[in-house]
Amino acid sequence: MPVRARSAQAGPPRRLAATIRQTGSEPLVLRAVDKESTTTSSDNATPDADVGTEPDARFTMANERTFLAWSRTALALVVGGLAIAQLLPPFPNVPWGRSVIATPLILLGAAVSALSYLEWKASQRALQLGSPLPRSLLPKILAVTITVIALLAGAVDLYSRVTSR
Repeated sequence: MPVRARSAQAGPPRRLAATIRQTGSEPLVLRAVDKESTTTSSDNATPDADVGTEPDARFTMANERTFLAWSRTALALVVGGLAIAQLLPPFPNVPWGRSVIATPLILLGAAVSALSYLEWKASQRALQLGSPLPRSLLPKILAVTITVIALLAGAVDLYSRVTSR
């Protein structure tokens, strides 16, 4: 005799309301909002605090995964900088060469760590308010800074080779 699974949701089904938003040149968006998951401000909230809705758990988890990916990148930058400072053989006639390459990597790792938290927080707030997600500046910052550090490393290596002859 087959067993029927009981509904995990007790009580009446949730009602969904459709909202239509159009701003500027953005396309028209139809979004279902779960009226029962609307959050209210706490007693300690300021009077002008925005009331948002609890976002779908999938979006929250995706936002957290993105934050964790940026955190891994920051950790890799710090560890890479420390490895260069401690493990790379010194450049001949350039005693400051390792530090010039390692220090920007370590500082970039610290900046990426802090900025990734701020971006996670801004994205989470946008999800709660149903507004567009803010654009991330981290890829541009990371690409430009790593390019500069790579060019600096090449310049230090060339300078070392020229002065050692």
